[in-house]
Amino acid sequence: MERRRFLTTSLGASALALGARNLPAQSPVAAGREYYELRQYHLQSGPQSKLVENYLSSALIPALNRLGMSPIGAFNLTVGPETPTIYVLIPSNSLDTLVTADLRLAEDAEFLKAADPFWNAPATQTPYVRIESTLLVAFEGRPKLKVTPVSADHGKRVFQLRTYESPTNKDHVRKVEMFHKGEFAIFERAGFWPVFYADALIGPRLPKLTYMLSFPDLAEMNSKWDAFTSDPEWKKLSGSPRYTEEAIVSNVTNLVLSPLACSQI
Repeated sequence: MERRRFLTTSLGASALALGARNLPAQSPVAAGREYYELRQYHLQSGPQSKLVENYLSSALIPALNRLGMSPIGAFNLTVGPETPTIYVLIPSNSLDTLVTADLRLAEDAEFLKAADPFWNAPATQTPYVRIESTLLVAFEGRPKLKVTPVSADHGKRVFQLRTYESPTNKDHVRKVEMFHKGEFAIFERAGFWPVFYADALIGPRLPKLTYMLSFPDLAEMNSKWDAFTSDPEWKKLSGSPRYTEEAIVSNVTNLVLSPLACSQI
C-alpha cells in the first residue's frame, strides 16, 4: 500500500508539473482526462512474436479488462525503425490503477495461468528483448480515447503514431496550444479518425507529445494528409508568428502500425 501511495503521489506531481498550463483548479491532473501507458515489446525475428501475441490475447488484455481498463490497443510496427516491435496502448481513468496494474496482475490466478508460457519462459528463450513504456495524459481538449469506426467489427484499418519532441518546455507548451487553437478541427475537416492526443509525463526524450490517427488504408492516409496540409486554416495557424518565431518541434517520429487480431482499437 505504501508503494502504491508513493507511485501515485509521485506520478501525480509529475503530471501536474508538466501539464499545469492546461489544467483547471480542481486538478491533480485534470478531471475527466485519461492516462495512457504506451508499451513497446522489442522482439527478435522468430517465435517471440507469436509468444507475445498469445500472451496479449489470452492473458494480458483479458486481465486488464477485468481491472476496468478498456479498450486495449495491440499493434505490430509495420513502418518505422526497430522492427519487430509490438505496441500496446493501455488507457485508464485512474492513475492508481494504471501504475499498479502489474502488481495486481501478479495476484490474479486466472492471469497467471494464462500467462505461464510468457512469464516462465527460460532466460535462454526470452519472450522479448526489452520492454519500454511511456506514461501519457490526454490533452484537455480531447480527454478520452476514441475507438475507430471499424474497430468494433475488426475491419481493415491502419494506424499512424506520431511523436513531436520540442527543444524546450516553453516550445512544447506552444505546440500543445496549437492543437487546442485549431489543429483538432483541421484534422476533423480532413476526415481523420483520431484515437488519442496526449502529453508524455514520464518516458524518454522529453518534452514531447504523442497522438494516434487511424485510416482505412495507406492510400487514404496520404490523401487525408494532403487535405490537412492544404487547408487554409492550417496555413494560417502554422504561419502564425507565435508558432514560427522559433522552431517549436525539434524531431518528429512517424510510425505506421497494424492492429493485431486481439486489438480492441
